Amino acid sequence: MKVLFIGGTGTISSSCSEYAMQQGIDLFLFNRGQTTYRTIPKGVKVIIGDYRDINQAENLLHNLKFDVVVDWIAYTTEHVLQDIRLFRGRIGQYIFISSASAYHKPVLSLPITESTPLYNPYWLYSRQKIECENLLLETYRKEKFPFTIVRPSHTYDQTRLPVQGRYTVLHRMKMEKKVIIHGDGTSLWVLTHAKDFAKGFYGLLGNSQAIGESFHITSDQVLTWNQIYNELALALGVDQPQFIHVPSELIARYDKNWGDSLLGDKSHSVIFDNTKIKRLVPEFRPEINFSQGAREIVNWFCADPSHQQVDSEFDQLCDTMLTQFQLAYPKS
Repeated sequence: MKVLFIGGTGTISSSCSEYAMQQGIDLFLFNRGQTTYRTIPKGVKVIIGDYRDINQAENLLHNLKFDVVVDWIAYTTEHVLQDIRLFRGRIGQYIFISSASAYHKPVLSLPITESTPLYNPYWLYSRQKIECENLLLETYRKEKFPFTIVRPSHTYDQTRLPVQGRYTVLHRMKMEKKVIIHGDGTSLWVLTHAKDFAKGFYGLLGNSQAIGESFHITSDQVLTWNQIYNELALALGVDQPQFIHVPSELIARYDKNWGDSLLGDKSHSVIFDNTKIKRLVPEFRPEINFSQGAREIVNWFCADPSHQQVDSEFDQLCDTMLTQFQLAYPKS
């Protein structure tokens, strides 16, 4: 099977590239040829260029045919329209990477299934993903463009700390500084290791039963945010981390991007029903819990000083927010 990944060196796509190569896929990546922490697997064919330059993309791809095209970096309808223009009538399957944050917020009921309505008034990123999905549905109805939609939810690897601020949060823990947890820390959340995701994703490549369908691919482990932060502290060897709970609405006043991601996604409890992906891909059995994942993350950051980049702006933002919050609520 001949497969093109547009992107292919990100948090999720890197693991999917590696797993696809292990399974014998003839894999091509189209990207700028720039990757910092993740290596491209041996044997992958790399097309170096600016995919958003439509003329350049057409010139580089015009003699190539693929069974499957996956766009890992499509965020707007303009991006999807470019994909449709380039690959209409030339491929057997187009996979759009959407987001589980597109599911109705506030959450209507649990567990979330693929038939849960899509609606997110809080986060532009999610609304744009919904618009992309609607465009693909319309194109499928008109001309049978062979799409599959995949909705990841907070997928991480060893290089990506799944909390706002990334390494700066570990640094604050080590320095015995206070660390913000949104809300009261008891909302439920699902973190998925990219290597687990890759197994489910691989089973959709070239799968005719996936055409015209949507799937989320997530872990079955459900944690509170308090547990997530405590697992990171435990992996770091911090016995008594100083966690301060700050309302998501207050965080949003200080930082819009952080606030949008909370109010539009992470402040809501989520549990996912993975029956659909498991029925189609029986090999998908998530095995990596976050206790193991947290150790992988901490080990990766601690192994190389170059990984330990402190975001001074985020660090200062936390200090400012905590000072103001504790002046207003001195017993918190």
